[in-house]
Amino acid sequence: MKTLRSHFRTATLALCAAGLFASQATALPVVVPEHVQPIVMAAADCYAIGQQVAEQNGGTLAKASQSTRGGQPVCVIVVLVPGKDGQRPRRSEIVVPLN
Repeated sequence: MKTLRSHFRTATLALCAAGLFASQATALPVVVPEHVQPIVMAAADCYAIGQQVAEQNGGTLAKASQSTRGGQPVCVIVVLVPGKDGQRPRRSEIVVPLN
């Protein structure tokens, strides 16, 4: 004789399977308009710039993000530079133009 738990498990599996088949049946193809401007991955550029800046300063990259300052796109780079004589790392924020 089946317990309530096994009935519940069977019903849950049946509902999940039905939901999976229903979601695949209703999936529609994605249509991309032809007049779309290409997306520029500035965050990836800022990350690469941040790695270079961190290497130049002898630290590790903590954060790299894009921002706008004075109407110009810039990368805001945060580098953690090791402290002297075992002290904690110094946080250094460097703003680099994105061009």
